Amino acid sequence: MQFHLQTPSLGERERMKKISESTIRRLSRYYRSLESLVEQNIETVSSDKLAEMDGITSAQVRKDLSFFGTFGKRGLGYNSNTLKKQIGEILGLGKTWKVGIMGAGNIGRALVNYAEFRKQGFDVTLIMDANPAVIGTQIAHLTVQDSRHTGKLIKEHDIEIGIVAVPKENAQQAADALIEAGIRAILNFAPVSIKAPPNVQIKSENTTIEIEALSYFLANS
Repeated sequence: MQFHLQTPSLGERERMKKISESTIRRLSRYYRSLESLVEQNIETVSSDKLAEMDGITSAQVRKDLSFFGTFGKRGLGYNSNTLKKQIGEILGLGKTWKVGIMGAGNIGRALVNYAEFRKQGFDVTLIMDANPAVIGTQIAHLTVQDSRHTGKLIKEHDIEIGIVAVPKENAQQAADALIEAGIRAILNFAPVSIKAPPNVQIKSENTTIEIEALSYFLANS
């Protein structure tokens, strides 16, 4: 049984640029659910089953996938491994992305050692810091570099994604250095909003905000 993804036209590609962030987040969830199914040697999955695994409706699954082409066959479901690969291609997981980290503190160190990054194609090849006591020290396979040379280091290591893992008072400065060096995609772990030009994508990972949402739920349930 063969399943094909139809290549989107130019007009469709323009439309795909406007896909909502919530849709992209759901695609990431589908990818992980499909990964689990593949590991269990479950060859075929329906939209109903995928929806059940991710706590949404089957209509939402079909709608999300429809933005990117035609998947599977009506009444037959999806081939788990093929759909996983197709969603991986949509998410850009088919290539390796070079990642550079600003900040060699606890978060930065943990990210260098996070095996899941490399598994999904995110290769951390650079970590920088401004603290002279930290510069030159070793974290796993990397030597901490001097962030005063951010521009040069970003180019030397062909970095495509930057991670800000510094205290909040230094976050904007760190992001500015990455942006000036040509980085257009930044993951921010500092508990503060970062300003950036329209052509730079910023995603923030704020554990405090997430746990406050849980606090609200408990306090009002």
